[in-house]
Amino acid sequence: MKKILFTLLIFAGSILATHAQKFAYVDSQYILSKIPDYKVAQDQLNQLSIQWQKEIEAKYSEIDQLYKAYKADEVLLTAEMKQKRQAEIEKKEQEAKDLQKQRFGVNGDLFKKRQELVKPLQDKIYAAVQSLAERENLAVIFDKSSDMTMLYSNVKYDKSDEVLKDMGYSTGEGNKTKQ
Repeated sequence: MKKILFTLLIFAGSILATHAQKFAYVDSQYILSKIPDYKVAQDQLNQLSIQWQKEIEAKYSEIDQLYKAYKADEVLLTAEMKQKRQAEIEKKEQEAKDLQKQRFGVNGDLFKKRQELVKPLQDKIYAAVQSLAERENLAVIFDKSSDMTMLYSNVKYDKSDEVLKDMGYSTGEGNKTKQ
């Protein structure tokens, strides 16, 4: 009886051992911060954003000037002239809103430019993570910088520097896993 129980325990233990999963995590924000091309892309996006914001602010400033002029002249205008000026102001406001949506909307110019500049870098990171997972036989790799909450993370399971190394980037003096 003891022999059968012992054999069953060994069998169950070997099944559990073969089903054990290996986990790791990376910090994609940390990885991106170590890639010079990402910094260049961010600078480009910031410059475009500032330029487009100024363009929109100029439109709203023009609208403000039109509105102030309308208010100053309102008592002197006929009903037809008032309607015409109000329509002009409303048209300019709609144009400004449309431009703002075009530049900063969900699928706007900034989003498209971000996709153009940053997505290739994110794809490289994903490919390096996938390669690392296959090489080290990892079942799951979490991203520490995503919305998923990690209440505790041991740095010995942080594979961010290995991903950077696989991508051909140096981690520099501030090696994350040695912090």
